[in-house]
Amino acid sequence: MPLFSPQQPVVPAAPAVQPPAPAATAALGPDDVSRARQLAGRIRTRFASTLVGQDNLRESLIVTLVAGGHILIESVPGLAKTTAAQTLATSVSGTFKRVQCTPDLMPSDLVGTQVFDFASQRFTTQIGPIHANFVLLDEINRSNAKTQSAMLEAMAEGATTIGGERITLPRPFMVIATQNPIEEEGTFNLPEAQMDRFMMKAVMGYPTADEETRMLALLTRRGSDTIDPTVAPADVISIQDVEFLRSAARRVHVSNAIMQYAVDMAATSRGAGSRPIKGLAQLVRLGASPRASIALTRIGQANALLAGRDYVVPEDIKAFAHEVLRHRVLLTFEALADGVTADQVVDSIVQAVPVP
Repeated sequence: MPLFSPQQPVVPAAPAVQPPAPAATAALGPDDVSRARQLAGRIRTRFASTLVGQDNLRESLIVTLVAGGHILIESVPGLAKTTAAQTLATSVSGTFKRVQCTPDLMPSDLVGTQVFDFASQRFTTQIGPIHANFVLLDEINRSNAKTQSAMLEAMAEGATTIGGERITLPRPFMVIATQNPIEEEGTFNLPEAQMDRFMMKAVMGYPTADEETRMLALLTRRGSDTIDPTVAPADVISIQDVEFLRSAARRVHVSNAIMQYAVDMAATSRGAGSRPIKGLAQLVRLGASPRASIALTRIGQANALLAGRDYVVPEDIKAFAHEVLRHRVLLTFEALADGVTADQVVDSIVQAVPVP
């Protein structure tokens, strides 16, 4: 029996196929930038009437809306996660549905099902609450794995499958999910594939004493502890306005240096990058995927647009680096035992990556 396999004939390499040049997009004009800032200001005005403080969460919600992504909000109970999500959804004249996730929630409860109609002697499709422009998945980590997979299809593909029939979700489509990090009984950790589909993960902290006092004053003037999502505010923006914001954000200029900066951040979390962090392998068992660099770029474009610029600067990337990377960096058991947090790792990444 020969020790070496016979030499294979040398096949000439196929010529490299050049990708088609991207279609030229219209430049972003001053009027477009001014309109975008005006629309964002109207959303912030809506937040001012329902929420006190939590400026980081407000900006994360607005930027994610403009960037065309989904957001996961995490905090202990009672910090107005649901109120913030409802405020954003009711700032737009689109459809809004809220789903309270429980362990017995089935995919058909979320996506929809087929019901036999005795009058017509045929099955009819009844769509579920996820077929809306804005979907609030409250306590998403309480839903079981089967239901979470149905959510993943909707978030990843913008469509659902009911009885073999593929139904496209309305545009724009945005998932605002909340979860409570302290409860473990009756919860199911979100899989990494679904966590990666969230463009941002916002973590809320306790308000200051002054903010809590102003919150009480707001509730006293309003006369109710909750907002009514069925009552639309007087100054809402339309679905067409949201589509304009998203298309305008995609036209914000991103230089090659900024793209390399975003890629360098994601690569550094994986132990590579232009300046690898020594000892990171002992802390991180799985770094951010290329989807993180895409999210950083999209978030940077949206933040630049809302800041009144038609180009991205490094500060736009750094502003939301923690929100984009914290749920994509998986820590080792040793790091968790030592009390290391994902935000501390992201701090090291931001400091290590050279700013262009």
